Amino acid sequence: MRILIYSYNYHPEPIGIAPLMTELAEGLVERGHEVRVITGMPNYPQRQIYEEYRGKWFVTEQQNGVTIQRSYLRIKSKPNLIDRLLLELSFVATSLPQALNGWQPDVILLTVPPLLVSLPATILSWLYHCPVVLNLQDILPEAAVRLGLLKNKFIIRAFEVLEKFAYGRAHTISVIADGFVDNLVNKGVPAQKIVCIPNWVNVNFIRPLSKENNPWKSAYQLDGKFVVMYSGNIALTQGLETVVEAALMLRHLPEIVFVIVGESTALKSLEKYCLSCGVDNVLLLPLQPREKLPEMLAAADVGLIVQKHNVIAFNMPSKIPLLLASGRPIVASVPATGTGGKAVKKSGAGIVVAPESPQALATAVLDLYSDPVKAAALGKKGREYAIERYSFEQAIAQYETLLSEVVASSASVNILPKLTSSKSVVDRGIGV
Repeated sequence: MRILIYSYNYHPEPIGIAPLMTELAEGLVERGHEVRVITGMPNYPQRQIYEEYRGKWFVTEQQNGVTIQRSYLRIKSKPNLIDRLLLELSFVATSLPQALNGWQPDVILLTVPPLLVSLPATILSWLYHCPVVLNLQDILPEAAVRLGLLKNKFIIRAFEVLEKFAYGRAHTISVIADGFVDNLVNKGVPAQKIVCIPNWVNVNFIRPLSKENNPWKSAYQLDGKFVVMYSGNIALTQGLETVVEAALMLRHLPEIVFVIVGESTALKSLEKYCLSCGVDNVLLLPLQPREKLPEMLAAADVGLIVQKHNVIAFNMPSKIPLLLASGRPIVASVPATGTGGKAVKKSGAGIVVAPESPQALATAVLDLYSDPVKAAALGKKGREYAIERYSFEQAIAQYETLLSEVVASSASVNILPKLTSSKSVVDRGIGV
């Protein structure tokens, strides 16, 4: 197949959807398909265009068999709502010429959010007579409304209309967690249009490593410490103040150290909070190079997942598969009825506690610190579950099958008018 992946984020951006879409694109190439990726100039998570891409409107690159076509973004380091809208509009406007500058695809795989990208994808679908598979990583505008980021009723309504348009125009919608399905069905999306393929982890790359003789751990003077680690995005959905307050409650145990790894700008406000609380057992570190990720995760004795109580139920933290694959026990300070909480419980790899409760978080950490046998057993279960449920090999096979079926189904529908009206022919065509 010739597959066009429309993804706002891509390599070399280190976190979020970028590594996943990079692995997917390169994996599809290894399986014999041609892949073009339409993406923006790399900017995440700093919200600044990477230096080597600044001042350019278009860049086309080749990496591991994938053609990467980048386009200009209008971006601000501290965006307000208008800035965010202009950012999406700039990608919509500049990405379309790039998408038209290349071979005709058999299918378009579109990652959302951002929602506005459904507009150029729909135009391409019309021009190329090819189906669109919508890869839904989050559901907007609900998530933004729940967190109080979006309050203007007119804008909320406009996003709802756009959301309905995107779902309606897509041939198939792939979601990353079961929690998304009920939400979409309640909005009138046919259940047969939805396929659940969880985000994955490369279990050969992220794997259990020894805590001893760990270069990453030694580099930060963590040898002999019980490391409780949070790594990833630091945003309004997390509420990492809970982690700082839990660390304060465990200051009397000098062996326990909390490590928070995130984007440097976001860490500054968290550093101020640490100083105001007077904690000295929290280590704040910038995002690490991807090649250091296995060592970094292996340095942890406990991996943290943190969400606020008002995070919408279907939200699925992307770090869950990573922590499971690393073979370390999880403490999840998340809503128990949400997708993240259910995933941790189902894996059998961790403890789920009430969100925004420093006492509950500290108690769970202390439990695992006091019972290394239990901690090891949870970590082992997590590793087994990651291999069973979240392996890259499983995910790419599912995506390849999905895209193949969509292409075949679309081709059958296109040729039906040319065939006789025989019921058997029609049934076979629709059933592909």
